[in-house]
Amino acid sequence: MGLETTSWLKIHTVSQLSQVSFFLIQRQQGCASLRPSTDWHLKENAREHHTSKFSSEELIVRRGQAFTITFNGAERPEQNLIFIAETGPKPSKATKTLATFDISSTASKEGWGAVVQSSSASSVSISISSPHNAVIGRYRLSVQSGSSSPQSLGTFVLLFNPWASGDDVFMPNAAECEEYVLEEFGIIFAGNKNHISSFGWNFGQFQGDILNICLAIMDRSLYYRQDPITDVSHRHNPRYLGRVLSAMVNANDDQGVVLGNWSGKYEGGKNPTSWTGSGEILQSWKKSGFKPVKYGQCWVFAAVLTTVLRCLGIPTRTITNFSSAHDADGNLRVDEFYDAEGNHLERGADSVWNFHVWNESWFTRNDLGPSYSGWQVLDATPQEESGGIYQCGPASRHAIKEGEVELDYDGPFVFAEVNADCMYWNYDSATGKKTLIFSKATEIGASISTKAVGRDARVDVTRDYKYEEGSAKEREIFKKARKKLGLEDKFDPTAPKQEEVEQKPDISGKFKVAGSLEVGKDLNLLLVLENLQSDAKTVNVNMTAWSTLYTRRRVNQIWKDSLSVTLAPKEEKQFPIKIKYPEYQQQLTTDKTIQVTALCHVKDGIQVLVKRNITLDNPAIDIQVLGEAKVNKEVVVEVAFTNPINEEVKDCVLQVEGSDLLQGILDIPPLKASEKSSTKFKLIPSEAGPKHLLVNFFCDKFADIKTFKMVNVIN
Repeated sequence: MGLETTSWLKIHTVSQLSQVSFFLIQRQQGCASLRPSTDWHLKENAREHHTSKFSSEELIVRRGQAFTITFNGAERPEQNLIFIAETGPKPSKATKTLATFDISSTASKEGWGAVVQSSSASSVSISISSPHNAVIGRYRLSVQSGSSSPQSLGTFVLLFNPWASGDDVFMPNAAECEEYVLEEFGIIFAGNKNHISSFGWNFGQFQGDILNICLAIMDRSLYYRQDPITDVSHRHNPRYLGRVLSAMVNANDDQGVVLGNWSGKYEGGKNPTSWTGSGEILQSWKKSGFKPVKYGQCWVFAAVLTTVLRCLGIPTRTITNFSSAHDADGNLRVDEFYDAEGNHLERGADSVWNFHVWNESWFTRNDLGPSYSGWQVLDATPQEESGGIYQCGPASRHAIKEGEVELDYDGPFVFAEVNADCMYWNYDSATGKKTLIFSKATEIGASISTKAVGRDARVDVTRDYKYEEGSAKEREIFKKARKKLGLEDKFDPTAPKQEEVEQKPDISGKFKVAGSLEVGKDLNLLLVLENLQSDAKTVNVNMTAWSTLYTRRRVNQIWKDSLSVTLAPKEEKQFPIKIKYPEYQQQLTTDKTIQVTALCHVKDGIQVLVKRNITLDNPAIDIQVLGEAKVNKEVVVEVAFTNPINEEVKDCVLQVEGSDLLQGILDIPPLKASEKSSTKFKLIPSEAGPKHLLVNFFCDKFADIKTFKMVNVIN
């Protein structure tokens, strides 16, 4: 029995209107009288400067590239016409926030300049150029004739220019510029290294008021509040701005955008998994009077930073690192503790996350040298302070791969995220004694992923961060990094000598998945134990399963069991484990992650820890475009979902979003067991090209079932 609901959503766009600014320069001392209007050539300039996607009535251009304005209804200007471009609170030539320039015969290559392109009895067109290293931001443009007072022409916004070879953010590949600056849709990878999943994100850097919000973020930073003149003067430098914005996207110690929350409880705000795009977050921050938006986790911080940096013209992408280390004590090693029953203990500040998302931005590193230019790691997630505040990067990706951890900025932290060694300890709370179970050098930094250029596919960039895991070169780099940090090459400097020595185990173990990994279905696993020795071994096994956050912090115990087994020489045995849906249903977090551990006590031998982190998939949701998608024409979309469990689901909501497509929320009636919901709605695309429709379905039993569909819109 199916259930069908139909809702009609129509989104119409307003075509960009040309803005005409008027100014008057009075006749003084024989100077020509100008009573012209100023044509900013918004459409033409936007096309030339790759800013056509901005929905603004203000001129938006990129530095190092000329733009044209025309004075209509004017007499030919005198050669002593002087232009004034200024930005910031107290503009000056010393800080390069003030430029005065007159009309010359050729364009300036070093500074600001103006050249007459054409003139007639009633109009004159002037080409204005800015230097490749100009401060970015909103400028006030004025003109002065002779000894008259300067007259305001209006404002324009100047951005970074990855299409200009002299700019620090120059990206020679046109397809990469299109992806990392102009693309409004992204794919963020999540899950764990054994089971990678993904979801769509609407960066929306060209929507509505986003540019003004991005400029406001800069003006609310701690750097600006402490010294606004110096801060604005440094805004020519993507390295500086990247670091400032990595601090401002999180709100944990300033007036930033998003407040982090990893508690599993999100009262007073939104669950981080429910966001589908940056636009709603940035607009909420502005509408609230710049109060922090609640709540975010790593992918939210990375996605918002992507939006801000792409908006300003810095090529940026999101990066997901699986089995990502959080090395709190800076020794490039992560310590994990377990009790005698195999429970993971929240002891110490180190941790390993199933995945962690940060950013890479593309620019030169004039402070380090050309070999360190290119992709730079920025991380807006508030994990550890850097320079007294929660900011991270930019760290040269090349420097990380080569173990050059002494270079700016935050190299040791980023290096540990992708290449720390893991130390697993048994901790006795009664005696305070810790004993090394084993160490692993190949656990951290797996399947480092980003979206492909121009395609909805995953690209693995692990080899760009480190040499092949476990290879002699990778181990050499690891030792090099520790040496640069002055760290001795031992497991734990505080541990007694006899506890540092790692012994060879008598048995090995692993968990295998036996069936689907889907919310609503039973979880079937196999514990596989193998005797590595030529004599029999008796093994006592304590097993536990906990629901966790994606940071692997335990939340609720789901299941526990134990067994005792004798393994014959070289024998392998499998033990089936079933955790039924009703057992984990109420305990599962919205991250849908479970950690299963087995601590194996071998008689007269050492303990062996077997563990697996499991991420469950949501039930499937299907999107179909019922017809051909054309600009300014209605097309019907159908979203179908089948309730997979044996009970009714209520409070069903469908959230739909897509740049140049639509945005809306639809309520769906309750669904009985195995019942199918079919929801139809109309959209009216406003622009041709490949567009992405994002869908987020949630109800009382399932949180944030996300999917996306590429819609190819034709004229």
